[in-house]
Parts: sequence; C-alpha cells; structure tokens
Amino acid sequence: MPNITDFDLVALDGSPMPLSHFKGRVVLMVNVASMCGFTPQYTGLEQLWRTYKARGLTIIGCPCDQFGHQEPGTEAEIGAFCSSKYDVTFPLSAKLEVNGDAAHPLWSWLKQSEPGVLGTTSVKWNFTKFLVGRDGTVIGRYAPTATPESLIKDIETALLAQ
Repeated sequence: MPNITDFDLVALDGSPMPLSHFKGRVVLMVNVASMCGFTPQYTGLEQLWRTYKARGLTIIGCPCDQFGHQEPGTEAEIGAFCSSKYDVTFPLSAKLEVNGDAAHPLWSWLKQSEPGVLGTTSVKWNFTKFLVGRDGTVIGRYAPTATPESLIKDIETALLAQ
C-alpha cells in the first residue's frame, strides 16, 4: 500500500521535493490559489506551520489553476505573491493539477485514500486539505471552507500519535 513518502513533487523554485524527506512527520497537503476567496487562508496555514513545525508538522501548498483560473501566474509570480502578501515560509510545489487525466499521482492517491462527501474522489475547489499521519497514510480530508484553525485538534492528535 503506497504512502506519501512514495511520491515526489517539484518545488516552486524547480528543485526536487522528494516527499521521503517528510517521513515520520504529519503532513498537511493543500491545493492553493492566489486569486480565490479562500486565499486569505494562507495566513492561518502559515500560523499552523510556525506553531507546529518544530513538533513535526509540515504544510505543503500545491498551486493549482483548475478552478476558475484563480492561479494564472508563473511559479515566480506565485512565490512573490505568497511571500509579499502572506509571508509564506512553508514549502510550495510547482503548479500542478489535482483532477483529471493530468492530475499529479500524489493527488490521485490522496483523493482515492480519503474520498469526499458521498464518495466523490475529485477535488471540488481550491484549498481542499488532506492531513497525513506520521505513518504516511491519509487520516483526514477537509473542505475548502474548513479554516486552518479548525484543523488544530486533528493536527495535535496526529502529532501525538507514533
């Protein structure tokens, strides 16, 4: 059975981002966009990162332009926006797709591991979140409307698990 450490991403700066580097950590995967009504969630995600990274949490934002063309920029533009507007310091991947034939294999695995409401496997909108436990398996899926702060209890529980 695959787990998150079996996948690789490309970082926003084009460098390799092997997820094996996050073995034993709790990982929150989020498909992000710069021009979405949920974009202010970057503030809460950054706060979670700063609060819990020393305890074992990693947040990875994956820019995606599949929903309303709300992430039209280049990787450089996305990085500049996230840095200047929200002071984002957690890892960001290069732009990718989360749905369809060109969906990144990681996102296909996340969706299959934790289907949405009524068993749907597609991601419905920006800022859908997946929480992955220290063992590398998906333990939660959260709708775009779930604020980063609303995940604190689940994150703390996951951080305590061995």
